[in-house]
Amino acid sequence: MAQAISYQPRVQLGQVVMTTGISDLIQRGVFDAVPFLQRHLNGDWGDLSDDDRHQNDAALKHGERLLSSYQVTPTLKLWIITERDRSVTTLLLPNEY
Repeated sequence: MAQAISYQPRVQLGQVVMTTGISDLIQRGVFDAVPFLQRHLNGDWGDLSDDDRHQNDAALKHGERLLSSYQVTPTLKLWIITERDRSVTTLLLPNEY
């Protein structure tokens, strides 16, 4: 008999929102944000320095803002920011910050 596995994400996302740049890419069918949101949810911070990774790990414990950065293609980078109170997670392009 298979046993159910309980999964607890590392990050509470709150409301997930996106900028117009990300929304446009999704609507045109050239970008799928779900795998990157899942990585952020699991504490895979993407393409950050070791210092920034450690800062995010500490932020999980102390309730600070979280930032993930993913180089999706050579010309497309995605940032995901979860606010310190975990009420909102925003998907955005770096030039929209």
